Amino acid sequence: MDSEVQPVTRIYIVEKGDTLYSIVFLNGLDYRDVADWNHLDNPAEIKIGQQLQLHFSASDTTSKDAPKPLMASQVPETSGTKNYPRVGKLAYTESALSQAERLQNESAPVPAPTVAAAPAVSAAAIPSRAVDDEQPLQWGMPTRGKLVAGFSESDNRKGIDIVGQRGQAVVASAAGKVVYSGSGLRGYGKLIIIKHNKTYLSAYAHNDQILVKEGQNVRKGQKIAEMGNTDANQVELHFEIRKFGKPVDPAQYLSLTSS
Repeated sequence: MDSEVQPVTRIYIVEKGDTLYSIVFLNGLDYRDVADWNHLDNPAEIKIGQQLQLHFSASDTTSKDAPKPLMASQVPETSGTKNYPRVGKLAYTESALSQAERLQNESAPVPAPTVAAAPAVSAAAIPSRAVDDEQPLQWGMPTRGKLVAGFSESDNRKGIDIVGQRGQAVVASAAGKVVYSGSGLRGYGKLIIIKHNKTYLSAYAHNDQILVKEGQNVRKGQKIAEMGNTDANQVELHFEIRKFGKPVDPAQYLSLTSS
């Protein structure tokens, strides 16, 4: 029996403000897997105190970046689960997804943001995994500036850091829907997470001002924030791309330059 391939199951206890996205973001999991494991037809309805099963591979649990969700038998630590982002609610089934996003849009009026580029196809136009696979996303740089840190799995750098000036434009790297807009995740400051399709998310951290709201569709190149240094030592943008919940090297999708 090969113990190295045995999955490790941990229990996460839902707190006020948590959603499926908030729970999976730092754990590096695919939201569809978590919904499937916990039989969530509509993850928008997860409740405070609910226990969710999270499954990790042996390699995930032995890395220095191994997620540490609460076990049901453990006493919550001071930091507890409050270090997870409070992000937009997401449904597992197609019908529940449409319902959750419709409710989210109705509850959050959307302001008219500044457009920094020509319109691109929105995430709403990508209804299925087949379309996702057949029409690869067209990625663009999220801002201008000096690249001071690159992606490194071994050094636990989940994205890239670009230094610039306070207030300069941060734009959507690809078209999609804003699923998180706020400052509920320690270490990321004022953060925006965009869901591009069923495969990809992108994250934009340390902003000074956020110009979009959860549930809002954005175009590639559309201004979504202004650069800042919230939860950072300098004015910079920390940018991540997640594929099925896992951080991937943005250099695979962008032509990175130092200015």
